[in-house]
Amino acid sequence: MRIQVNARNRACHFEAETGARLLYAGLAAGINLPYECGSGTCGTCKARLIAGEVDELWPQAPGRKLLKQTGEFLMCQSVARDDCTVEIANFVYNMDPGACVPAFRTGTITHTKALTHDVIAFSVALAHPADFDAGQYVTMQVPGVPGYRGYSMVNFERAASRLDFVVKRKPGGACSEWLFKSNADGAAVELFGPLGVATFYPSLGKNILCIAGGSGIAGMMSILARARQERYFDQFNGHVFFGVRTYADGFYLAELSQLASEFPDRLHVTIALSDEAVPAPALQAHPALVFEHGLVHEVAGKTMHGKYQNVRAYLAGPPPAVDASIRMLLLQAKLPADSIRYDKFS
Repeated sequence: MRIQVNARNRACHFEAETGARLLYAGLAAGINLPYECGSGTCGTCKARLIAGEVDELWPQAPGRKLLKQTGEFLMCQSVARDDCTVEIANFVYNMDPGACVPAFRTGTITHTKALTHDVIAFSVALAHPADFDAGQYVTMQVPGVPGYRGYSMVNFERAASRLDFVVKRKPGGACSEWLFKSNADGAAVELFGPLGVATFYPSLGKNILCIAGGSGIAGMMSILARARQERYFDQFNGHVFFGVRTYADGFYLAELSQLASEFPDRLHVTIALSDEAVPAPALQAHPALVFEHGLVHEVAGKTMHGKYQNVRAYLAGPPPAVDASIRMLLLQAKLPADSIRYDKFS
């Protein structure tokens, strides 16, 4: 089916196979359609139907609350019945040459492991190698759970045969409950990606600031992995703030300690404990890390005061934590908006 998108600056066309979500089909064709979560929660990919017919796969999608006009729908949750013309309020461009173009992929879950009582790590062995940029994510569909969920990669490598993930259990969340309750190893999954704009490239030439809460540390670990490969912290500073409730809720602390030890003068990692004072065992077990009591955005704001020169900030985690970090960086740090990168997942 032929899909025409009328954007503010141009009209573009792409082909969509039967049953393909319009957003995914357009992105797979190398067209930068507007999106943030790609999974029905944020409403960024809304469009208005001009001609043709579409079916909505998830009429209860949270992002539908942002649809105000007759004929509006979410491209990430809709498939075309026939040739369609849609209208969006954004500028649309083709993806840059050399960009990691999203595609549908298949894989098998392996190495499922509990990191804490409510955080699980697992890998997906891909049927075919894939490229992605540090900080990106994929949407994933697991057996028996309708719809796709977005998860950031923890690892970084080109032509990756494996993608690593970390997921926090969300009460009532169908996908996370499936991961925690089932023996997921060996399960076949469908993926679409890579997606996301919170990407790090060694050519950035800036100090980097990472503020993450809970499983939001996943994308930051990917950024740190690429920076480590490129010896980025030989020249530039890195500040990482990882927020969890208590010391027992922390994970990847050994990996973060190793990174901080490799670049002691340039890379500084702070663990923010929101619900308890810093226990003595934390300091003894991880001398390369700094531990503070408080909300992660508050700890970051206090520690970073006067240190925002030539900085690119990356944010991830629960929406309230990301929103609070954005306000802090815009109002307190006076960072320009284009120096703050994040992706919405819920």
